Amino acid sequence: MEILSSRVLVRPRDWEVSRRFYAESLGLAVAREFPGGVVFFLGTGYLELSKAGAVTIGDDALWLQVRSLPDAVDTLRGRGVTITREPQREFWGLDECWIADPDGRAIVLVEIPPGHPIRTDLRE
Repeated sequence: MEILSSRVLVRPRDWEVSRRFYAESLGLAVAREFPGGVVFFLGTGYLELSKAGAVTIGDDALWLQVRSLPDAVDTLRGRGVTITREPQREFWGLDECWIADPDGRAIVLVEIPPGHPIRTDLRE
């Protein structure tokens, strides 16, 4: 399975306090904001703070962008990995499928479809 990018997803108890901590106390730069949260640059990775009530998949999760969600799902099924949430287009426009690691931590496999704002070059 080819991974194109990744991020750590955190669902804090107090979103505003956590946002101020990461933005102001740690000085992390914002990569993007969206109605359900904010993504910070985290060195060569990303940290996403998601607001409560978005999608509940546990306390934290690993977000892995794949080139082809159907190919990734086929590969994982072939390796005996249980799909905990079948692939679907989410209301925020990403194609997602969920699996879990041996400890039950959610792993979100994501394909970003053409035309999604994440694919927009903001340097223009």
